[in-house]
Amino acid sequence: MKFVDTAKIIVEAGKGGNGCSSFRREKYVPKGGPDGGDGGKGGDVILEASNNIHTLADLTYQRYYKAENGGNGLSSNRHGRNGEDLIIKVPCGTIIKDAETGEVYADLIVPGDRFIAARGGRGGLGNARFASSRRRAPRYAEKGEPGEKRTLNLELKVLADVGLVGLPNAGKSSLLAAMSNANPLIANYPFTTITPNLGVLKTDKERIVIADIPGLIDGAHMNKGLGHAFLRHIERTRMLLFVLDLGREKEGYSLIKQWQTLKKEFEHYNRALLELPHLIIINKIDLASSDSDLKQAVESTTEFFMKKGIKVFTVSALHGDNIEELMASISQICRKESLPKREPKTYEVHVDKEYEKTIPPEIVVEKTSRGKIFRVKQPFLEKKVQMYNYDIEGSIDRLQRLLKSYEIEELLKKAGIKEGDSVIIGNLEFEYIPDTDTDIE
Repeated sequence: MKFVDTAKIIVEAGKGGNGCSSFRREKYVPKGGPDGGDGGKGGDVILEASNNIHTLADLTYQRYYKAENGGNGLSSNRHGRNGEDLIIKVPCGTIIKDAETGEVYADLIVPGDRFIAARGGRGGLGNARFASSRRRAPRYAEKGEPGEKRTLNLELKVLADVGLVGLPNAGKSSLLAAMSNANPLIANYPFTTITPNLGVLKTDKERIVIADIPGLIDGAHMNKGLGHAFLRHIERTRMLLFVLDLGREKEGYSLIKQWQTLKKEFEHYNRALLELPHLIIINKIDLASSDSDLKQAVESTTEFFMKKGIKVFTVSALHGDNIEELMASISQICRKESLPKREPKTYEVHVDKEYEKTIPPEIVVEKTSRGKIFRVKQPFLEKKVQMYNYDIEGSIDRLQRLLKSYEIEELLKKAGIKEGDSVIIGNLEFEYIPDTDTDIE
């Protein structure tokens, strides 16, 4: 499957089921009274981290996800069925952001981590709920509340213990294959690897995941050569292996210069990455067996790093030279830098519904070919008007009382509304007709 590490999706939770308007009709039970049940809750949309998925590719083919609506309430005070939750599996290491604001909602790292991306709407109340000592036979019942809807940006940062980094064609893929059970396609040309390859180093005591990060070029921190797309996969690792290509000494690109190029990219992108434990790997050491200049370059480079307190390994990924020693050192460092384990978490977007009720309404005037449209913006109001069933007696009265409580007519008059102008609140549109009793119809 193609490796994809970014995706943009739209998620919509299920609408709540409508409340039922019904009355008891039983023999020998006169004036049975209202018995309409409540609607069921709409299903949630949930993103869940899984170890069995390694790419966001599936989310690029399907971009819209909707959970099941709740069932309608029934007579005899029967509650509607709750809508089924929609669970979308994503790779561990997926970061979820708001597409408009960029706010980070969740970072799903541990298998089983969940993010409730959109909550299902509340079921509408049946007419039995509206019975009182004054109104014993209400016909009014609510519609279900709309489910939440969001547009999300997903970004995958590969979860690996060890990051293999180097310039293009440094032999990282060959080294990964030599150390682990990975079997990457390997050829001898720049940019051999264009997506991260993952390998697993298995020892008697542990399982270490190694990521071969695509070759970095000069200017990667400025996003040249997909630099940001590659560099972000290093941020999760516990240690780094800087792979230097001995063969490029003959091209005038010394081992130390290769290191300086890589170091510069890290300093500009995220300097904290250089504070991770790291080793220097001089690959293709077999070339030095018959070349005194290359042998001298290896010795001087090793001395250079030893003075900095950085351990150097000289290896040949092709022939397997010194691979066992390198693997033992990696295992030792990973044990020392082991991450604490935790239980899966559930993340959600906190919505203060009580606060939503207190937000002052805003009137937005839009000019169209058919005249002015006055759009009322108020979160609670916009949702509430969608829950009124205007085919049932009493709904218009409830709407009028709700609008009066927010002083909507006064605000519309201040905005310059005239008879015949259109008013939109949520999905409800009506024509403004002034009335001495402040009725709006």
